[in-house]
Amino acid sequence: MLEQDIEDLLIEKLNDLKYIYRADIRDRATLEQNFRQHFEALNHIQLTDKEFSRLLNQITLPDVFTAAKYLRERNSFERDDGTPLHYTLVNIKDWCKNTFEVVNQLRINTNNSYHRYDVILLINGVPVVQIELKTLAISPRRAIEQIIDYKNDIGNGYSKTLLCFIQLFIVSNRSDTWYFANNHHRHFSFNADERFLPIYQFANEHNQKITHLDSFAKEFLSKCTLGEMISRYMVLVNSEQKLLMMRPYQIYAVKAIVDCIHQHCGNGYIWHTTGSGKTLTSFKAATLLKDNPDIDKCLFVVDRKDLDRQTREEFNKFQEACVEENTNTAALVQRLLSDDYADKVIVTTIQKLGLALDDNSKHDNGKKKHNYKARLETQRNKRMVFIFDECHRSQFGENHKAIKAFFPNAQLFGFTGTPIFEENASYQQVEGQQASHKTTKDIFQNQLHAYTITHAIEDRNVLRFHIDYYKAEGENAPNADTIIAKQAIVDAIFTKHNTATNERKFNAILATASINDAIEYYELFKTLQTQAHSEHNDFQPLNIACIFSPPAEGNKDVKQLQDDLLQEKADNEQNPEEKKAALKIIIDDYNARYSTNHSINEFDLYYQDVQKRIKDQQYPNSDLPHTQKIDITIVVDMLLTGFDSKYLNTLYVDKKLKYHNLIQAFSRTNRILNDTKPYGNILDFRQQQTAVDTAIELFSGHTAKSAKEIWLVDDAATVITALEDAIRNLDNFMVSQGLENTPSAVPNLKGDVARSQFIKAFKEIQRVKTRLDQYTDLTAENKAYIEQMLPKDQLQGFKGVYLETAQQLRELQDKKGNTAPAEVQQLDFEFVLFASSIIDYDYIMSLIARYSQQPPDKQAMSREELINLIQSDAKFIDEREDIAEYIKTLETGNGLDVQNIRTGYEHFKAGKQTRQLMTIADKYGLELSSLQSFVDAVLRRMVFDSEQLNELFAPLGLGWKARGQKESALMDDLIPLLHKCAKGREISGLVVYEQ
Repeated sequence: MLEQDIEDLLIEKLNDLKYIYRADIRDRATLEQNFRQHFEALNHIQLTDKEFSRLLNQITLPDVFTAAKYLRERNSFERDDGTPLHYTLVNIKDWCKNTFEVVNQLRINTNNSYHRYDVILLINGVPVVQIELKTLAISPRRAIEQIIDYKNDIGNGYSKTLLCFIQLFIVSNRSDTWYFANNHHRHFSFNADERFLPIYQFANEHNQKITHLDSFAKEFLSKCTLGEMISRYMVLVNSEQKLLMMRPYQIYAVKAIVDCIHQHCGNGYIWHTTGSGKTLTSFKAATLLKDNPDIDKCLFVVDRKDLDRQTREEFNKFQEACVEENTNTAALVQRLLSDDYADKVIVTTIQKLGLALDDNSKHDNGKKKHNYKARLETQRNKRMVFIFDECHRSQFGENHKAIKAFFPNAQLFGFTGTPIFEENASYQQVEGQQASHKTTKDIFQNQLHAYTITHAIEDRNVLRFHIDYYKAEGENAPNADTIIAKQAIVDAIFTKHNTATNERKFNAILATASINDAIEYYELFKTLQTQAHSEHNDFQPLNIACIFSPPAEGNKDVKQLQDDLLQEKADNEQNPEEKKAALKIIIDDYNARYSTNHSINEFDLYYQDVQKRIKDQQYPNSDLPHTQKIDITIVVDMLLTGFDSKYLNTLYVDKKLKYHNLIQAFSRTNRILNDTKPYGNILDFRQQQTAVDTAIELFSGHTAKSAKEIWLVDDAATVITALEDAIRNLDNFMVSQGLENTPSAVPNLKGDVARSQFIKAFKEIQRVKTRLDQYTDLTAENKAYIEQMLPKDQLQGFKGVYLETAQQLRELQDKKGNTAPAEVQQLDFEFVLFASSIIDYDYIMSLIARYSQQPPDKQAMSREELINLIQSDAKFIDEREDIAEYIKTLETGNGLDVQNIRTGYEHFKAGKQTRQLMTIADKYGLELSSLQSFVDAVLRRMVFDSEQLNELFAPLGLGWKARGQKESALMDDLIPLLHKCAKGREISGLVVYEQ
């Protein structure tokens, strides 16, 4: 089926859904005229041409986030006579009552951009959805790349036209349909720093995918559904200036809670797996309830102070200042009594809430005592909604009963990633002489929606697990009773850590059984670090942190923290002074390493700093990035629940875990980042395979397949076989082209189709190799066999020619568009697979400096080896030629330091670019300074300005036709240079054209 046929069928389907097909809207002028008619009708106004022109200038912005706010808010505009006009772009009170139209093959001519868009959906004349269609042979990912290429084009139609209001992109080849939110170009990246791009497939309430375009249109694009998706289920993340689309399961959960409240259906719980975005779901539920006049208060209740802070920060990221801090119980009570709209949604801890409702406690506040419960008596019969995060924790106790007793009209909702079933229930409620376990269902009654870890792994919303049940040397089979010596475990971690963490691109947690164990491990690492270089020649020191709560000693914050840290709380009752002294030493070491000033008296600040370093591999300090990172954090209970980091991929386990505690701990490792993080790594030193199997079965939900097949990665032997197949496939292809299977033969491939086939074949090798490289259970024989199949030197050579070939084919895609061969059109280049975690810009600069300092006979790496290393790393794909040329200008033994090398490279690159500009200026008869100023302005604003281009050619006195031809030709020559300059800034941080 041709692309045109797919387009015609979609328009026919949209007609059935009562969209108005506007065949007359094919260009910018007709699009704007249609918008004007709808705008004037909606706002009961007639604008002069001058007013309409000013309105367009006000609302059509290159800032996607600001445009999205305009679309959802009531705005103001000053008319010609000075009077204000308050307006909306669409009917924001009832989106269903807007006019829904469909246009196709719209061409937006913005001087240098002539993109044509397949299908666009208009709401009240505003373009809100763009649909790009491809034939069945083309991957939707390629269509996504095409949209992002369009968006990143200088002078694109999204910058200063009504297309700035696009909220959603949909891509489909008819059988496979995906959608994703519009955003700034910085949020989309398909280069070496690629991040996980949130793209979605629509699904029903049971997570059955709806991917065929006809079915998708019926379920997702019906007028009221689309209006609801945009108005209610997109979130504008203020802190990141980013649009976020809720996933289908999040939407169904929110609807279930809202409906349950509306229909007075009692309590309920949401089973959404860890890592599925429960905070966003609860935020959206809370904000919708905030606008519900029937609800007096909505409280989001967490278990610990750190979760209170974390949740509040997340809520305020979604919507600035939407939740205030409750510094103490008195502040919470005050907000519960407040009628202020800002106090309608409250984030608090179960501990503060429990104190507020405590019959027997009158709390001393210095001068006088307060009975909080008596003060709250006026709120007793109000309609309260309580949403509990991770509802299987403390809420099963007395606090939960107190809330239900005090607020009889309250409805209680729980979120959990790991429900309590009969099998894993531990809390006992004594009723008369009978003791019974309390399950999640006992407490919250109805399961409103389920999205299990099985669903999430199948959707690639979280990663699978690789579990290495470590066996001590000489041990034949796993044995859960075997206690491996800590010395052996530390040695094993030293040996395996680089493999597990992709050469330290990621970091790890070591979970220990007690505070004493954590202290012993910390001291072992500290001692062994001094011997590491002699015992492990290639070992670089690991940055080790350790965190456990100190003895509470009346500190309310620590006491509240420990309510959910049962092992630490118990440990601190034994020899508390020893624990305290050890923690002081640990914090002192931390301060010395990271130049911080934490103390045990302000433990929470230390705790926050540790979390930040685990979460943020790009921690500020560009000169010494690794010294600011944490490689391994030793913990007891902390960080094993409720803590998320995309850069944490490994859990070392030396404690007994089972049921929900096991799943929670394992799930710290499986947050999505990109293809360099294929799974979460678990190294279990307690041989707990039986406990793991039991937990997987219990929390998998209903699935036809074996849960273990879904949750766990293939064993090493299976992946080695996959690598064999991938290498054999490349070998057969090269032989079919009459060439040897070597890197040097690749440039001899004839034609773009053959080169595209090489790209596909070698990319698969690299994908499998990336997975295999992080297996910690490879034997020495496995490693030798892999090296024999694909020697390191040959692999590096193939990476270099892959990047060179990919760059050429990507340029072909950009230049020829649909005239390029189909195989080239279909290619997507996942450069992240070819970027080393070790080799960054600073590392390269230091290597070049070392090369320049050493005489020829002392060189650790030759000029050619250094160039090959750079050219095999995708982070330098846009600079590989420049860096190679710069290295060739250097003489060995001249003693340049890193700063001199960096400065020299900046000057070299700036000089090269100036020479390129001089050539272009001479070609078109332009003044170099004027052309330089034009380029500077484009790069500074990242927006192409046609007026400045006109001014550039004004001195030549050309007629309009000749000037237009010259302008178009100039931009053809300039755009590759402009793209390179912009990308160069992002990759190296160098400023090239700032004057």
